[in-house]
Amino acid sequence: MAWAPPLGSGRALGGRMLPALVCCLLLGCTSDPKVYRVSGKITFAGQPVPAGTIYFTPDNSKNNSGPAGYAQIKNGQYDTSAQGGQGAKAGPLIVKIEGSDGANQLFRTQEVPFELPQKDTSKDFEVPASEGLKLPKNAGPPP
Repeated sequence: MAWAPPLGSGRALGGRMLPALVCCLLLGCTSDPKVYRVSGKITFAGQPVPAGTIYFTPDNSKNNSGPAGYAQIKNGQYDTSAQGGQGAKAGPLIVKIEGSDGANQLFRTQEVPFELPQKDTSKDFEVPASEGLKLPKNAGPPP
């Protein structure tokens, strides 16, 4: 049987801690991925979207994973750093846009690819009029 230094000795402790220290230095000691601020404008048929939500989901099909970023849309503006928002992870994303006039959904939920660089970014999105829902006034939200 091979001799091993006692557990409390510096040699044994250093031998076990060195790989963990190297891993921590190479990969970073935090489990939270770096997220970035994304802000901009969202229009539908050329007009600001009054209300809604925008999501920035990492595109798993392009080997990007992690938590989604999101922001509320207010008067055609969004900002993931605003209250109630969450920054987005860099890399290939699927952006999902949901918009309403405050009572009724204005258009079909949009999903578009977007590559977020490793920096805070401004990005505007335009939803074409052809994506609009034809709801009668005071119809309420779609089923």
